[in-house]
Amino acid sequence: MHEQTPRYDVAALQRLCADLTHAYSVPQADAALLAEVLVDADLHGRSTHGVSRLPVYLARIDKGLVDPQAELLLERTRAGVLLADAAGGIGQVQAGKTLDALLDMARENGTAAAVVRGSQHCGSLAWYCNRAAARGMILFATTNCEPSMAPTGGAEPMFGTNPIAASFPTGLGWPVAIDLATSVVARGNIIAANRRGEPIPEGWALDADGRPTTDAGAALLGTVLTMAGHKGYALALMVELFSGVLSGASVSADIASMYAGPERPQDVGHFFHAMDIAAFMEPAEFTSRIDSLIERIKSGARRDGVAEILIPGERAARTAARNREHGVPVDPGVVATLRAMAKDRGVADLPSL
Repeated sequence: MHEQTPRYDVAALQRLCADLTHAYSVPQADAALLAEVLVDADLHGRSTHGVSRLPVYLARIDKGLVDPQAELLLERTRAGVLLADAAGGIGQVQAGKTLDALLDMARENGTAAAVVRGSQHCGSLAWYCNRAAARGMILFATTNCEPSMAPTGGAEPMFGTNPIAASFPTGLGWPVAIDLATSVVARGNIIAANRRGEPIPEGWALDADGRPTTDAGAALLGTVLTMAGHKGYALALMVELFSGVLSGASVSADIASMYAGPERPQDVGHFFHAMDIAAFMEPAEFTSRIDSLIERIKSGARRDGVAEILIPGERAARTAARNREHGVPVDPGVVATLRAMAKDRGVADLPSL
């Protein structure tokens, strides 16, 4: 995001996104939840999963591909097992509601796992992790998504970028938060580069013929490369098994694209595993131990030219603090699209800072 990118108040940006979503027949509480997840991504510097996604989500609602009022179906099959059917509803809404139910189960049982089927793209997994950490929980989360990545040695997309995320609360005001795609780069970065008309770095993707490319448009028609070669492929497969096979959701090429035909519900799957720290040790002891480890890591010897060793989640926490104070940067093209949609639906405009 460029330094001159306009910035917007967090609450105002959430209000615009929530009001606009509500104008597409989404209940107010659900619209507010979706807006919270999207703006949180921009707040923490993950703009590829932020409000830029909203126009696509709303267009799919408008076409009847997403049910704006879907009722989440929850089935508790064992003391610590939760099966969720999103029923074709909004991914962030149904996944967020599932997470809240799961955290209550984990508090009761010490640990609990949930799978979600019939869902859509659910945004940045970091939001779910941070929500769990705020309640003193450890969370492991995965989701599958539309195919964009070939297995090692393959030229045909078989997996999405299939992210893995985990979070651990600390006493430092921010959690250790691991959130990574199993591809060399999140596909959203290629989408953003294509929207800006910019090339992508070498080593990110192959075109439709299996040849390396720096053309973002060609990359979107081809495949993203796995991170760390065969290791990334193995992790992507693991995510597909947790999120797709175990949940009963679609897998691989059966998952519908948000951007290309044939237009149909995505049927994405998610997996969450929550652990209540209090079931394993006193939370104060855990906090002391994790904070001590963080201090050891950060105070370790550094390579030449390295000013500071950062912990996963630390940079995002600093970005969020800065953006809360100075406003959230949003690409002007994205804002123009949101404003046009808001005007069309009679929703109040977004004020600048």
